[in-house]
Amino acid sequence: MASFLLGFLFGVLLSSAKLNRFDTISGMATLENFKVAKAIALAIGVGILLINAEIGLGLASYHVKPLMLGGIVVGGLIFGIGMAILGYCPGTLMVSVGEGSLDAVTGLFGGLAGGLAYTLLLPSVSPLLGPNLGAGSLFTLTGSSPLLFYTLVVLLGLLFSGAAFFIHRADKSSDKSWILAGTGIALLNGFVFYYADRQIGASTFFPYVADQLLGVVDNDYFRQIAKPGAWEVPFWLGGLVAGTVLSLFRKEFKLKMIHDNWRRYKGDHIGKRMLWAFVGGFILIFGARMAGGCTSGHVISGGMQVAFSSLTFALFVFAGLLLTGKVFYRSK
Repeated sequence: MASFLLGFLFGVLLSSAKLNRFDTISGMATLENFKVAKAIALAIGVGILLINAEIGLGLASYHVKPLMLGGIVVGGLIFGIGMAILGYCPGTLMVSVGEGSLDAVTGLFGGLAGGLAYTLLLPSVSPLLGPNLGAGSLFTLTGSSPLLFYTLVVLLGLLFSGAAFFIHRADKSSDKSWILAGTGIALLNGFVFYYADRQIGASTFFPYVADQLLGVVDNDYFRQIAKPGAWEVPFWLGGLVAGTVLSLFRKEFKLKMIHDNWRRYKGDHIGKRMLWAFVGGFILIFGARMAGGCTSGHVISGGMQVAFSSLTFALFVFAGLLLTGKVFYRSK
């Protein structure tokens, strides 16, 4: 029940700022909407200060993902490509399903297929994931010198937060909903670190559910993801319910396959959107599992811990996102 309520709150934060919308995320890929970048940068900035203070006080512990170089680089690029085509992240996908976005439903099935495919193909993919450079972070690098470590924590927290407001100033947008959302995501993640001794994540949900549905559970990978997957299912059901409740409250709930940004670049053909949404969802989750996480579980949660794997992943995600946006969304 606690996981569901936390997921509901996370969904409220995303939906209230419309960070989950196709037009918002695809707009980031085409460099026309910077709300996602601003919210992520602010969440990381506030989170760096909060998470490291919590851990320093003994209230939480680090959950740094290892820098599996091949998985991080290739998975990050693939994830960015899928994110641009689908127009959703693994977590925002569930909130948008709740709001009635039918392309998000199609992407959900694509993601489940991608999660299942990763489980089945992992023995063949494994050699591509390494080398393992370890679970390095700012703490492992400078933690032996508390003064240096906390000085850098404060500087990086201010740097990321400042970058968010710098982008906002350059963006010249009057919408400031990203400030509440970014700060709220950091605070919620901090609570999850403290309460559940874990970080917020989303992509494990997909192979966990798909493997269960198809009975592909007698393998090492499923046993590895069983615990986080079981936690993520009620969490993201909460996100789905949040999307539904808020959209009904705002009288914005609508079954919709074609969104404005897709129509602008790709037209109104429903079959075309369904195909690309499925493909995008498949690519998105396959890339996330190669890298060991997604936007919420790697970029944001890992960024708050100043994890080298997560910061590297973020660079390649945005590279894949922007390159795909430039090629895939060409003006008609």
